[in-house]
Amino acid sequence: MKKIILAMALIALSLPATVEIAGAGTIERACLKSDRKEANRSLCGCIQRVADVTLTSRDQRQASKFFKDPNKAQEVRQSNNRSNENFWKRYKAFGESASMFCS
Repeated sequence: MKKIILAMALIALSLPATVEIAGAGTIERACLKSDRKEANRSLCGCIQRVADVTLTSRDQRQASKFFKDPNKAQEVRQSNNRSNENFWKRYKAFGESASMFCS
């Protein structure tokens, strides 16, 4: 499974970066709007391309909320809800891939 995700991420990363925030994806917009000093178009665009390969649109909407309120991530991670547990596994794989490809 990880090999498939990594292969898909490599393909997505070879696509051109998003130029305008208006055309940016959910994760990229949240990243650019965040107060993190490291956030820039190149990094946020890379993270979005990985998200496009590893997360569904619904997952991306949920994950984008973590940029504004990191405590939401902790709540989801500690939840006993099965759908939150499944989301967290996908989100964790996304985070690992984004860290590997966008660092």
